[in-house]
Amino acid sequence: MPRLTQIIAERFATATLSHLGRQYPYKMDLVLNGPEDARPPSEHHPIFHGSFDWHSCVHGWWQILRLARRFPAMAQHPAIIARADTMLTDDKVAGERAFLLRPNAGGFERPYGWAWALALHGEAAQHDAPWAKALDPLARDFAARFTAHLPKLTYPIRVGTHYNSAFALTLAHGWAQAHDPALMLLIEERARHWFGADRHCQAWEPGGDEFLSPALCEAMLMSHVLARDEFADWFVKFLPEVESARPATLFEPAHVSDRSDGKIAHLDGLNLSRAWCWRRIATRLAPTPLGPLIDATISRHLDASLPHVTGDYMGEHWLASFALLALDAES
Repeated sequence: MPRLTQIIAERFATATLSHLGRQYPYKMDLVLNGPEDARPPSEHHPIFHGSFDWHSCVHGWWQILRLARRFPAMAQHPAIIARADTMLTDDKVAGERAFLLRPNAGGFERPYGWAWALALHGEAAQHDAPWAKALDPLARDFAARFTAHLPKLTYPIRVGTHYNSAFALTLAHGWAQAHDPALMLLIEERARHWFGADRHCQAWEPGGDEFLSPALCEAMLMSHVLARDEFADWFVKFLPEVESARPATLFEPAHVSDRSDGKIAHLDGLNLSRAWCWRRIATRLAPTPLGPLIDATISRHLDASLPHVTGDYMGEHWLASFALLALDAES
């Protein structure tokens, strides 16, 4: 099974450094409140104006900071540190926060970008640098938005795209464990309420433009919020035929027919995120007779999409972050 190495880390870092500051093409998440809002991305977002869209730029920063920490000897390390010192500053964070105060910005990047912003702050906090202190007010803004929004969300969002509740709450829960105990408890309560009674998952996936597995993201979240024995009991009820590799859709990689189509290229992300989910689930179930089946499933999914992390900008601007999730045992 492929593992994260310095050679792979350098490949990812080179690609991501090349687009973190690339302003165009860029897909804005912007409600125009008047003609004065028609401005370049960098004027709206002093930090996160590259990598095609805001959330990809956020998790691109998460990715290179993690790679720098994991591989301090890699060639790109000095460039990463220098760029972070220039970009992750109090004044630029203030500009990002100002965007959140705009009229009609309450749903900006909810919940996917919110979760990645927390993950970025959590990674920055593991470095001996001022970046986490600078990012802290932005992270607190998004934590407050989660705290206000989750009690109002009557039903979870189960799609395999940016709106998926379980994926976002997995990242947010990891951050909240260290930085916001009240949010951690709220996430655990919401997860139990939404997913605790789920049984016999049919796993009608993938959808044609999905990069997340609704079934496996839900299981991964529950693996974090339930005690180990409680999760094992829940999991066998959620996927009662898992030992027979059913539903089959969860065990076979998605086919990507056109990697120049940004939505179809999402399916490479699905293969990578499934590998991550399966690895995390297996860790919580261990020891388990499912080990060989899960290992083989992870390998097939990585083999299908890991070679395509770079090559076309529609995938290259974001896929390395999901490859890092899949490959890094720390993720």
